[in-house]
Amino acid sequence: MAKSKDQKIAILEKLNDALKNSQSAVFVNFHGLSVSDESEMRSALKEQGVSYFVAKKTLVKRALGESGFTGEVPPLDGELAIAYGDDAVAPAREVYAFSKKYKDALSILGGVFEGEIKDRVSMEAIATIPSLQTLYGQFVGLLNSPLSGFVVVLNQIAEKKEA
Repeated sequence: MAKSKDQKIAILEKLNDALKNSQSAVFVNFHGLSVSDESEMRSALKEQGVSYFVAKKTLVKRALGESGFTGEVPPLDGELAIAYGDDAVAPAREVYAFSKKYKDALSILGGVFEGEIKDRVSMEAIATIPSLQTLYGQFVGLLNSPLSGFVVVLNQIAEKKEA
């Protein structure tokens, strides 16, 4: 069913707001994804603070043109949805996880990251960045590593002296 002009204006305003007020956005092709799978994905995205909605390609291109982002808009093939959120990496990471689960039905087409329009390859690279908690854990492990190595050496020296 065709959208009225008022509906298109409302969608365009929502797109402009989403692109300007979020840390990042991911363009998603969801061709062939079942309704139950999409509902599962929407609820998982919502738990991570990521919003998701379907929009017409022409309205997305128009919103990107009005936004002032740098970079070239990637080809937006198939049915198009946008995932966006306040966390810079979460939208890409969560959609990427679902694209692994539904290989033939869901894919990343590109996105917006740090005010720049990115292609599919760049957004998939961003999606593989670990979460902040994981990075904190890795950092603590890195700081703890020399200390634990030193303790192991001291323990071995103590065992040799006892023997």
